[in-house]
Amino acid sequence: MKKIEAIIQPFKLEEVKEALKGIGIDGMTVTEVRGHGRQKGHKEVYRGQEYMVDLLPKCKVELVVGDSRVEEVIKTLTAAARTGKIGDGKIFLYDVAEAIRIRNDERGESTL
Repeated sequence: MKKIEAIIQPFKLEEVKEALKGIGIDGMTVTEVRGHGRQKGHKEVYRGQEYMVDLLPKCKVELVVGDSRVEEVIKTLTAAARTGKIGDGKIFLYDVAEAIRIRNDERGESTL
């Protein structure tokens, strides 16, 4: 099993959720986060004062899938989240040793 963690633009969240739902992925965790990569933020003016906004709003989408579905999920996620501009985000993959359903102690990929 693999954990897929994607940092995406907030306005792409609904598109990503619908795309993943379209391939049968229903379980995910979404968190509103802030950060920056190469774009380093931007300047804004508030009440005549200029200030640097260096932590931009992003969404973190986390899901765990079986090894056989990893490439399909990554392709779907990148297609839905891509704008072609700096700041589209990143995807990180982690190995998951075990998954346990709390309700009945079920283990393994069947819990997904």
